[in-house]
Amino acid sequence: MRTPRIYQAASIAVGTEVELSDDAANHVGRVLRLREGAELTLFCGDNHEYQATIISASKKNVRVKIALSHLNNVESPLAIHLAQGISRGERMDFVLQKSVELGVTSITPLFTERCTVKLQGERLTKKQEQWQRIVISACEQSGRNYVPEVRPALTLTEWLAQAPLGQRLMLEPTAADSLATLKPNTAFEILIGPEGGFSDQEVSLCHLHQCQGIQMGPRILRTETAALAAITALQCQFGDLAG
Repeated sequence: MRTPRIYQAASIAVGTEVELSDDAANHVGRVLRLREGAELTLFCGDNHEYQATIISASKKNVRVKIALSHLNNVESPLAIHLAQGISRGERMDFVLQKSVELGVTSITPLFTERCTVKLQGERLTKKQEQWQRIVISACEQSGRNYVPEVRPALTLTEWLAQAPLGQRLMLEPTAADSLATLKPNTAFEILIGPEGGFSDQEVSLCHLHQCQGIQMGPRILRTETAALAAITALQCQFGDLAG
């Protein structure tokens, strides 16, 4: 049986006893139903894994003893920031989960002209928390020991006004360039539109902010497909999927 991997937000030290966070304890105690003596692998985002043993457990509280740690860096040398137009239903959740599995470094949800999802105030706060939990779960499943940040949702205009984290690419079906035309780089930002894509005005605005238009072949891709195809292609070309 595979040892469960659990994210613990606080820092971890070998030889100490740790009270798991509420979310972690709920998963271990209620979902997995693990009890005293069971083994866990913890990670806290520092690229280390920590081997732990449960010393007490209930449905609400789980306490573990940290036995040892080791560095386990599975991160790509390529930094990819995903700026994703917010989509409806489970599509956004799917993009977050799979982009983390593919090695994305950070994510910004975007409100755009054709975004049909209305979120603000407490609803937006809860949605942000849900998105971050999805990212954490994807890290637990995929073996990542670094947790990508889901940054606060922004409008497209607000995002464009920020300092770039890398070369900015906008997926644009009519663009002349493809990923094959890109020069090697260590950091990219991928801009993906929502269902229905970007408006003509948004495309012009993105070009003014030095977003290079990139097309992913002759077919029109759905928003969730476009994001994952672009991340995969960049990892194959410049990252750790290149072999």
